[in-house]
Amino acid sequence: MRPSLPTPSDDAVPRLRERRQRVQSAVTGMAVLKGLAALGGRASLTALAGRIGESPPKVHRYLVSLIEEGLVAQEANSQQYHLGVEALQIGLAAMRQGDPLRVAEPALAQLREALEVTCFVAVMGNRGPTIVRIEEPALPVIVNVRAGSVMPLLWSATGRAFLGFADDATVRSLAEAELAATTPAARATLDPRDPIGELQRTVRAQGCAAVRDTNLKGISAIAAPVFDYTGRVCAVLTALGATGGFDASVDGSIGLAVRRHARALSVQLGQPARPGD
Repeated sequence: MRPSLPTPSDDAVPRLRERRQRVQSAVTGMAVLKGLAALGGRASLTALAGRIGESPPKVHRYLVSLIEEGLVAQEANSQQYHLGVEALQIGLAAMRQGDPLRVAEPALAQLREALEVTCFVAVMGNRGPTIVRIEEPALPVIVNVRAGSVMPLLWSATGRAFLGFADDATVRSLAEAELAATTPAARATLDPRDPIGELQRTVRAQGCAAVRDTNLKGISAIAAPVFDYTGRVCAVLTALGATGGFDASVDGSIGLAVRRHARALSVQLGQPARPGD
């Protein structure tokens, strides 16, 4: 015989109902704030209500409460609502926590486990792209890259990802110095009219950089940029392996995985999410 379940007391039912209402109110309040943020941080009542799929009177009630808490403010002239000072403080606190290396560590391990290849994160140092975190599979490829290694801008996937997406005079200057010092045979593999510009255009069009045997013989790699909340390239995520067993096509399984993880890291660092993220 099944034991009978305890029934809530008469006073417990109203408390449970009230708790659920509070939770629902909090969910709706967050939807209003996120909707305002998605509209650029400023919107009319009608636009905001349409964005979150609620009636204007309902949204107005929540806006009144959010204004009282300093999370939203209303402009006197246009009557538009915008994010308030308290929302700004929350945003600044979140941005201060947006350390790309801290955010990338778990993603790096997940990528290495999923692909079973060497994966690393690099940032731009004063001498060029510098590896700061590296994860190797159980049977690592013997290659002379470690934390602290500086990668070339023109010949490595990591460097090309920085070169393609970093709109920075220093990066361009480093690439030009590298090009000037390269051998005629290596230079012949690049576009003769605009070697650096053509590399940049190719990488941007692909959304990532892929190389086969250009930096190290027998090694292929794919790298994708990680952007911060300002849209600046703050890091590059790279996967590499032995050319014979490494699919270096940009739309292959490795290329798709690297781009997907780099995009997820960018969203965590404040980049607006896109459909499919």
